[in-house]
Amino acid sequence: MSSINRRDFLRKSAAGLASLPALAAISCSTTPETSTAPVQPAAPTGPPYGIPVGLQLYTVRAECEKDFEGTLKQIAAIGYKNVEVYDFYGKTAADVKKLLDDNGLKAPSGHWLLPKLQKSLPKTIEDAKTLGCEYIVMPIFDPPERKTFAQFKRHAEFFNKVGEQCKKEGLSFCYHDHNYEFQKHDDSTIFDYLLSAFDPQLVNIEMDCFWVTHAGSDPVAYMEKYPGRFPLLHIKDLKAGNEPTTTLDAKMGLFAEVGHGTIDWKRIFAAAPKGGLKYYFVEQDFCERPPLESIKMSYDYLKSLTV
Repeated sequence: MSSINRRDFLRKSAAGLASLPALAAISCSTTPETSTAPVQPAAPTGPPYGIPVGLQLYTVRAECEKDFEGTLKQIAAIGYKNVEVYDFYGKTAADVKKLLDDNGLKAPSGHWLLPKLQKSLPKTIEDAKTLGCEYIVMPIFDPPERKTFAQFKRHAEFFNKVGEQCKKEGLSFCYHDHNYEFQKHDDSTIFDYLLSAFDPQLVNIEMDCFWVTHAGSDPVAYMEKYPGRFPLLHIKDLKAGNEPTTTLDAKMGLFAEVGHGTIDWKRIFAAAPKGGLKYYFVEQDFCERPPLESIKMSYDYLKSLTV
């Protein structure tokens, strides 16, 4: 996988425009036969549904560029068990898999951009399988790739073909949303069109709850409208004072650590099983403190979040 500079895509864009049951731990203690006190279940604890908290490595891209192995060690030390890859930093998939294994990390998902899928899908699938991924995700369109609705129609047709190839290889394919898909088309949105155009057996959505919210829409409403279509979630928070928009505007001052912004995560996670939740990943495009501090704050919030 070649280096993916998604920061450039975001800046150009701004300028240019699952289900797992919750487990309650049961307190097991020896009680005298004469006691009539009932055995009480322990209070439920996070993380939600017992799914390990994951991290999209884009959040710590600068740190990974300087010291990929050392950054993975710090991520694991915080407590993360899952990561979502987006760059190999000049290494092979096998090299990255070894680094993950050495740090007790798994990569159930990874991001590959449209040109990679178009030009070298077999290699992408091979790399994903080497990493142990279950999901291949297309994370963002470069602005020239999303100028017209006709382009989205062609993308949907192509993604169904990608999903078919992934399925043959035992993988699943997802598309990651931003806010520009919530622009109106006829009496609906591009996002709704994509959900209707994607074959649900072949293509589903990695819902970025932040971008859905920032677009002025409701993640929970979509989980209820399209059950089972959102096996992956991106979890990042929205700072107060930012007006909704469907123009991509990733920038400093927009993002908050999870649990420190305006999004109601209890409500979203309560609906997530209906949406098909399998994995979720913390992501923060821009951090106003050192990113490793930010991802610890988000982890600490999610590890104790009860639903």
